[in-house]
Amino acid sequence: MVVYYFLAAISCWLGLQSLLSGIRYAAYVRRETSRPLPDFQPFVSVIAPGRGLEPGLVDNLRPLVSQDYRRYEVLFVFDSADDPAIKIVDELRSTAGVTTRTVIAGPATDSGQKVHNLRVAVNETDPQSEVLVFVDTDARPAKKWLRQLVAPLADETLGASTGYRWFIPARGGIASRLRSVWNASVASALGSDSAKNFCWGGSTAIRRTTFTSLNVSERWRGTVSDDFTITRVLKEAKLPIHFTPNCLVASVGDCDFKELLEFTTRQIKITRVYSPHLWLPLLLGSALFAIAFFGGLMLASIFPLPIFTLGATKSLIRFRAVSRVLPTSRIDLLAHVLLWPFASLLYLYNAIAAGFSRRIKWRGITYELKSPTEAVIISRDS
Repeated sequence: MVVYYFLAAISCWLGLQSLLSGIRYAAYVRRETSRPLPDFQPFVSVIAPGRGLEPGLVDNLRPLVSQDYRRYEVLFVFDSADDPAIKIVDELRSTAGVTTRTVIAGPATDSGQKVHNLRVAVNETDPQSEVLVFVDTDARPAKKWLRQLVAPLADETLGASTGYRWFIPARGGIASRLRSVWNASVASALGSDSAKNFCWGGSTAIRRTTFTSLNVSERWRGTVSDDFTITRVLKEAKLPIHFTPNCLVASVGDCDFKELLEFTTRQIKITRVYSPHLWLPLLLGSALFAIAFFGGLMLASIFPLPIFTLGATKSLIRFRAVSRVLPTSRIDLLAHVLLWPFASLLYLYNAIAAGFSRRIKWRGITYELKSPTEAVIISRDS
């Protein structure tokens, strides 16, 4: 019991530190979303790599061709000319108010398919574009997303500007809401400390001169994770990454428990390969929480109550901060307040699974992650 009390006390202390970070995150979101935008709107190339159909794809792509932005182009990139999503892109092109192009990158051989698509598309962008923007096709950006993402780059000392995803269940369900709660803890890791921020590949803007001078395209060769790689390149160059809360992007959809486990475990496997220094603390921290909270429940200890209260309070603060940017509901709020212990338990499962395997399946392609610079394609779904 003495050992348990010691571990539980540590868990409470970590919970308090986490709550304080949540308070700082909420303050940053309020400050940034209230700040006027610089009038910085250079010509931009938006690159959207895709593969196959997914629920809500039309609603995700439509905002890309109708942004409140002066001059930009959109490049939709696929590995095959037979991709069924191209038909949707063609239909959107007929009503688009901006230049759109479809790029066929062909199958990847020495990197992840998404990274391969990006490398090909960058070479197809309009030479006049001053900023490159990368966006995922499962993200649903708001009308002013592009302007808000690009505006911080008015400061030429910045390396990149980034947003992040926020999962919003379409119909609901425990698995879908647990995915949202699981992802929320990563979203609130971003904030005012630009030296510690990271790029999210689904919503990142970088000056073309920065991208070229740092040879990002070549650094992508052999990788699966575009965002971990570009983050590492910027940190090596000591260039700050600005988190733009207004560019928290809705990712609307549902999942079952099998898809939940596949998605979350894939993310942690990628993290272990590309940022191994984050994996061990995640494993130890989630194991400590499981012992202190769920072990305390079995022992009828009083410690689970303060642990739960600290976590629930942080979830409430974070949720209200995000509600300034995205549409939310009371049911979602309850999920974030009540399900967070199970999200922590899920992190423990993910971290353990990542310790035994580096094989992932992403968009129908199975990869073996040999190292941060070597990914082997095992198989492809037709």
